[in-house]
Amino acid sequence: MKWLVFFFGGCFVLIANGQYEWQTRDAFDEVSRAIKATNKGNCEIQHVGDLFLPPDTVSHLPDIKDVNINPVFPNRTQLLHMHNMALNRAFFWSYILQSRFIRPAINDTYDPGMMYYLLSTVADVSTNHHINASAIYFSPNMSYSSSYKGFFNKTFPRFAPRTFRADDFNDPIHLERISTLNTFTVYDLGAITPNTSADYTSEYFRINEWFKAWLPDKVNSRHDTKTTYQVEIRYANNTNETFAFHGPPGADENPGPVKYTRPYFDCGRSNRWLVAAVVPIADIFPRHTGFRHVEYPTYTAASVVEMDFDRIDINQCPKASGNDKANAFVDTARCKKETTECEPIHGWGFRRGGYQCRCRPGYRLPLQVRRPFLGEIVERATEEQYYNGFECKKIGWIQKLPAKWEKAPWYVREMELDRHPEYRFPVRGPESLKQPNINIHKTLEFILGMNKENCKKYKPDELILHGGAMFGAEEFFENEAKMALRLANFISVFLQVSDPQEVYSGKRVADKPLTEDQMMGETLAMILGNNRIWSAGTYWERNKFTNKTLFAPYAYKKQLNVRQFHMEDLARLNKSDEVYLNKPWFKFLKHRWASNFDSLEKFWLKIRVRFNETGETTRKYEHYPNHYMGARLHHGYWSAPYFDCRGKVPMWKIKYAAPFFGWDSLKVKLEFKGVVAVTMDMLKLDIKQCPDKFYVPNAFKDTHKCDERTSYCVPILGRGFESGGYKCECKQGFEYPFEDDITYYDGQIMEAEFTNLVDNNETRFDMFRCRLAAAASIQSNILIVFMLLAIVFGVYDRR
Repeated sequence: MKWLVFFFGGCFVLIANGQYEWQTRDAFDEVSRAIKATNKGNCEIQHVGDLFLPPDTVSHLPDIKDVNINPVFPNRTQLLHMHNMALNRAFFWSYILQSRFIRPAINDTYDPGMMYYLLSTVADVSTNHHINASAIYFSPNMSYSSSYKGFFNKTFPRFAPRTFRADDFNDPIHLERISTLNTFTVYDLGAITPNTSADYTSEYFRINEWFKAWLPDKVNSRHDTKTTYQVEIRYANNTNETFAFHGPPGADENPGPVKYTRPYFDCGRSNRWLVAAVVPIADIFPRHTGFRHVEYPTYTAASVVEMDFDRIDINQCPKASGNDKANAFVDTARCKKETTECEPIHGWGFRRGGYQCRCRPGYRLPLQVRRPFLGEIVERATEEQYYNGFECKKIGWIQKLPAKWEKAPWYVREMELDRHPEYRFPVRGPESLKQPNINIHKTLEFILGMNKENCKKYKPDELILHGGAMFGAEEFFENEAKMALRLANFISVFLQVSDPQEVYSGKRVADKPLTEDQMMGETLAMILGNNRIWSAGTYWERNKFTNKTLFAPYAYKKQLNVRQFHMEDLARLNKSDEVYLNKPWFKFLKHRWASNFDSLEKFWLKIRVRFNETGETTRKYEHYPNHYMGARLHHGYWSAPYFDCRGKVPMWKIKYAAPFFGWDSLKVKLEFKGVVAVTMDMLKLDIKQCPDKFYVPNAFKDTHKCDERTSYCVPILGRGFESGGYKCECKQGFEYPFEDDITYYDGQIMEAEFTNLVDNNETRFDMFRCRLAAAASIQSNILIVFMLLAIVFGVYDRR
């Protein structure tokens, strides 16, 4: 009996090992081994080189110079958000640290207090599950504070507020014993003894590449080299001011404002493999000298936003025209190159199989296969399965595209017009969106033809696009919505956690209430940190902001890629149709959150602050642990697309608004305090013309021109608000017949040729359909002939 157990157990082990033993070792295995070799227990004694991975293990990093030119695909949207968040925080801190020059000189400081810094990093992390740490690292003796008495014009030796997401599955706070991702550990990493291994500015810290990327700022010649940004401010009393401040490098400069670190093991802190985006923070230094000629702009700190390395998709495909950058995992995909080619897909993170194997031109899928071979299935295949499958079949005769086009026969044109009756009697203008079957070309003609001149002849209701014209906006503009949600959650956490009336022991003083400059700076930072955001506003409910009845800082830009911005307080508007309190999105969120706050998310904070003004060590914040209630992305409001005819920048816009909350005057329950809103350009959105379920609210659904009998529609990303953002892939049992570099019919060509057909021009639309697989194969015909002959001779012999 024992012999049988060992025999079958050995067979099982051999089978389990044999599934992968045929695969050769590659770069993925080497990186995976390096990751597993370092952990919390041994990282402190590891060689410093073992705490980093090669820089090319994270490929296709977002580049601010490229964001407005080429589309950012889904597998890099989270990296782009990390990039934008680091920019956002650097611009805000640069603005607020220099905004004291807007105000009269007093024997005090306008700087935010310590809790503002700490809670700001909390909001960075709590808004996005993919961002796992955020920090501001100051250079030695360059951080001023208003949190201690008698500390005017003095600096902290070190100051580095940092928040990282804690693994709370076994935390006593949560009796469910599940990981909520809503617990955050907040430290002041500057509360240490300087020049030790705990000093983030020291060489002994080992993993501080994020600090060395920009700091300390060493300028050998001129000190006026820091990039200048300008904002024109209009206050509620209609007074104007132009404020210029120094900030991170511009997008057009080399190097740009964002630097990335190599993936590193965050030893002794979060103990995870992280990747960081780093942006410098500028300030005028030294302060309060009375002699402006000795004060110079310099980088005093760095904004660092980090995410887990294992959440970043890897690209295993071979080098190609769109995949030619440094990539450690290049050509590790297991597609059979003779008949298939690799295509990345998103959502896999750091694991094999994030690709699919499509047929090369001149090849087709086997008849029993419905879709391209999924990389995860290929990676898990046995040796026998791999070598006997996962390859495409060569197609037979290859057709040439016609050199001379002709008009389609009348019956072909009539057949297509019967299939698309909306093209026989087209409806133009705003009514085109209200038809049972939309003529997408006339609809886009109305939308794309709108401008600040002709918009005035339409009624306001006609400039609002209903009926699902914004389908996909929630996903496409998710990063921009998270910018608004981040500020809304920061205001919520500050109003709920920081109490201006609190009295601390010793010299420490509580943070002052939020100021006008801080809210203006936070609002401005959203459009500075994200190119897709055209305007942003922070709208406070009546009598909820300190010493103001109404307060609504609104920042906007008039064109892309500029260093001049505009900001005004919309509280100056007094017409009933202009007051922001009467706007539909504000009223909707106010009524939605008038009384019931049970569905808000609860975030737990474990804050450790410095022991005293010189640092030395940390201690628990007086309220430990603490929590706040904040909104999630789905708690916000998406407006229908509208043309802002009389706005600052007339264009088709989509607005997202997120609410924020604070304690009432008695501090016994939450109440609605206001809204943060951002607007984006609707024309950047991709149109989805492919079929979908009947209940999906998409105005352009099923407006594609693919031949549904032989092909199916697949969306193509990055085409914008234009028709043809799809491709027609051949169905199972059909093949692409033409000699071409692709194996599908491009949607833009389909739409153009269909327009030619409708207008009775020369066209080749009737040729854009897939051919029956193997119908033109010589081998298949010979086989059929032999079978027929065998049948004939068999019948003859029986006679």
